[in-house]
Amino acid sequence: MSAPATPADPASTPTAGVRRGRGTTRVQRAREVVDSYLALTKTRIIEQLLVVTVPAMFLAQRGVPSVWLILATLVGGAMAAASAHALNCVVDADIDAKMKRTSRRPLAKGVVPPRNALIFGLVLGAVSSAWLALTTNWLAAALSAAAIAFYVLVYTLLLKRRTAQNIVWGGAAGCMPVVIGWAAVTGTVGWPALVMFGVIFFWTPPHFWALAMRYRDDYAAAGVPMLPVVARPDQVSVRIVGYAVVMALWTLLLLPVTSWIYAAVAVLGGGWFVFKSVRMHVAVKAGRDVTPMKLFHLSNIYLCVLFAAIAVDAAVGLPTFGWPF
Repeated sequence: MSAPATPADPASTPTAGVRRGRGTTRVQRAREVVDSYLALTKTRIIEQLLVVTVPAMFLAQRGVPSVWLILATLVGGAMAAASAHALNCVVDADIDAKMKRTSRRPLAKGVVPPRNALIFGLVLGAVSSAWLALTTNWLAAALSAAAIAFYVLVYTLLLKRRTAQNIVWGGAAGCMPVVIGWAAVTGTVGWPALVMFGVIFFWTPPHFWALAMRYRDDYAAAGVPMLPVVARPDQVSVRIVGYAVVMALWTLLLLPVTSWIYAAVAVLGGGWFVFKSVRMHVAVKAGRDVTPMKLFHLSNIYLCVLFAAIAVDAAVGLPTFGWPF
């Protein structure tokens, strides 16, 4: 993004014009630097992570937590996610440069020095943990630090380039925001937080494998063994169906602490997502052209709607189903 051009001033002298041009250049360069460092953090993914954090906090409170606590948790969570993503960019700079989808990332283009990006990521991680410890509690801070370490050390460094199951286990880091949000409110990790963790855990493979089906050639060129690279399309699509079914059933484990509002969304939304997954698998088996990105985008909508239902359910405060025994 560049700064808008400054209109010419007829009364200005040539010298003044040169100074104004230099000033504009400095502004443009500063903005480019800011944009580059923001790109390291993968802001779109952060938005999605924060979307699931707030509903987890509502459910933990069984109502609406204080605005300050919500803001403090979101700021800390955003910094933690930004730290993990920046460090991920440092480690993956070589493969990002080989993939069309990621070739415009700052390190892949060489616009941010790796050393600077490393320091940026580490500082963000330290600040996020300190912030959460001071504004929420030490458990939330510790869980945040653990999520960063898991994402960088386990997923990025250990699993991503070695196994087709990389996203299955590595995706656990993306499940942590709900646990952190719960801990920020209660100071503990209750079983509903673990259920929400599981929802995102089982949602992650269908979500990312649909994306990887679309960008299979990219991952193959970079030498990343994502499942669509090492398995036939029908093998990938049937696993997507399997995870979708498990995810839809897993969402029902929250029924004891929710009401009919969440139940309706979980049943209808889960059924719809399974139906779309099966439909794609049937098309793949038949050899027809498919558009896996449709399922990818649907998975985003599904997760947002499901967690919005959790938040609304908790805020409204209707009687819950409770335990059936």
